[in-house]
Amino acid sequence: MNLPAWVWVATVAGFALVLAFDFWLVARNPHEPSFRECVSWVLFYVGLAVVFGIGLWVLWGGDHGGEFFAGWITEYSLSVDNLFVFLIIMSRFQVPRQYRQKVLLIGIIIALVMRGGFIAAGAGAISRFDWLFYIFGAFLIYTAWKLIGHEEEEAEFSENIALRTVRRVLPSTDKYQGAAMTARIDGRRVVTPMLIVMVAIGTTDLLFALDSIPAIFGLTREPYIVFTANAFALMGLRQLFFLIGGLLDRLVYLSKGLSVVLAFIGVKLIMEALHHDGVSWAPEVPIAVSLGVIIGTLIVTTIASLIKTRMDDRRAAAAPPAPKDDAGEEDRQKADIDS
Repeated sequence: MNLPAWVWVATVAGFALVLAFDFWLVARNPHEPSFRECVSWVLFYVGLAVVFGIGLWVLWGGDHGGEFFAGWITEYSLSVDNLFVFLIIMSRFQVPRQYRQKVLLIGIIIALVMRGGFIAAGAGAISRFDWLFYIFGAFLIYTAWKLIGHEEEEAEFSENIALRTVRRVLPSTDKYQGAAMTARIDGRRVVTPMLIVMVAIGTTDLLFALDSIPAIFGLTREPYIVFTANAFALMGLRQLFFLIGGLLDRLVYLSKGLSVVLAFIGVKLIMEALHHDGVSWAPEVPIAVSLGVIIGTLIVTTIASLIKTRMDDRRAAAAPPAPKDDAGEEDRQKADIDS
């Protein structure tokens, strides 16, 4: 895709306008969105991505259109898994519910800017060093194994170096001052927990990009597709947080499904690198096959998760109640009478 500079400028400007309008709506009326509002916004962002993908398909061919859809679906799926950690961050910093939309939106904008730099660096490195695909492939396979081997561990959040630096360099207060990111206390300008949690979400998302960016480069080598797929995945993440927050615990096989997707892309990267290096038995995997594997895996994972949680709920409902400790109850009653 030999794109003129104005296409990049127009694309970035379009994303900026949509995010600015979204931010204006959030800032003028801080609240926890309703289910209907979340559904409307998720459908809006999904619709934008679908229209954009179809436009790529028409203007630059089915291969590039398929690459966008495969990359966007993969990034969106990995972002859903990241919502677990976002929920932990929100709880740890005790963010008031009416301000969570603003926190997520600013954090996502920070993440999008940093991912843009990450994508530019990755695209430049890949264009010069093809052997990086072997490293990316091995890393994705290792990440997939790690997801399976550690899926039972409870997700945790630990402050990264950027967050520790902000805390150390900038004077801060532990109390929220509405939705303000800074406040003047005792004549001194300080940052509030609102700014701290935004930095936490934005920088934590960049850590997640260490596996998602190599994954999408395994599906396409076009920086424009990598960037737009990431942008569309992140833009709809805020409403998705509120929409499926109650369903996250029910997607018990999500990590397994994502591990299959990452392992597949890792193997695909290595096979295609071998193919380009002249290894005759190493195949090139068509983008249609990649798209089918990704969508099929996520559908099976979601259905299996919902079936398991429903069966667990039925077993819990059918289980006999725990027996009462009659002796202990009698002792407590006697103690009450004596007192």
